[in-house]
Amino acid sequence: MSALLEKALEKVAALPQDEQDAIASQILASIEDQNEWKKRFAEKRDVILRMAREALEENARGETQPLDDLL
Repeated sequence: MSALLEKALEKVAALPQDEQDAIASQILASIEDQNEWKKRFAEKRDVILRMAREALEENARGETQPLDDLL
C-alpha cells in the first residue's frame, strides 16, 4: 500500500462510521468505473486504432483544421 493511501485511510478511520461507509462506497464505485472503462476500451481496441489511423490519414491529406481555428 502506498504511503499516500495509508495516510488517507488513517484520516478516514478517524471519521464517524457513516462517513467512512460513504467514502468507502465512493472508492469502490470509482474502482468499478475504472474497470468498466478499461474493459470497454479493450473490447473496442480495433475500432479505436482504426479511427486513429483514419484521423492521421485525413490530417496528412490536409482535410483537418487546427482546433484553435474552430473555437
